[in-house]
Amino acid sequence: MSIAVIFDMDGTLFQTNKILEISLHETFNRLRAMKLWEKETPVEKYREIMGVPLPVVWETLLPNHSNEVRLKTNDYFHEKLIENINSGNGALYPNVEEIFSYLKNNNYSIFIASNGLTEYLNAIVRYYNLDNWVTETFSIQQIQTQDKADLVKTILKKYNIEKGAVVGDRLSDIKAAKSNCLIAIGCNFDFAQQAELSQADVIINDLLEIKTNLSI
Repeated sequence: MSIAVIFDMDGTLFQTNKILEISLHETFNRLRAMKLWEKETPVEKYREIMGVPLPVVWETLLPNHSNEVRLKTNDYFHEKLIENINSGNGALYPNVEEIFSYLKNNNYSIFIASNGLTEYLNAIVRYYNLDNWVTETFSIQQIQTQDKADLVKTILKKYNIEKGAVVGDRLSDIKAAKSNCLIAIGCNFDFAQQAELSQADVIINDLLEIKTNLSI
């Protein structure tokens, strides 16, 4: 029976903050040029909601705009994110490769489950060669419900997994773990919120701490 460790991507493995602000500014500069935005770029608002499905992101950031504008804005934003990834402007969190090697050497299966879009996730996986360790990367695009708990359930079913953990920085990761009877490991990283982390089974400040918290 396979034991899995399922990782969130943004704010857990990948330091999204390194490319988030510049990509968001580029996106809202475009909106300003199109006379569709006049205020400051809502960077802090995005930080607050980081980790929610993308439709919710743009409903929150562009509450008075049409769905067409939101969709086109999202497409442009993702183009900029991917450009910044491929330009080397992002970074993994410390010790990603070390914890992945440890897990793989100890017969854990490694997966990624993210609310990010497939093309964006693939850009990160390719740039940092994460396929050396990760069995498969799953995007919320692959399911109908936009619920990370269902995405994790898809992984468990496909790979016949009964035990494991979900590692992430937001409440959606914690809920995904608990609803699937997995250990919820909360990462106290950039986008984490203490009220959400308090619901995790374990809180870590460094990915290497996973080693001592996998009592499966």
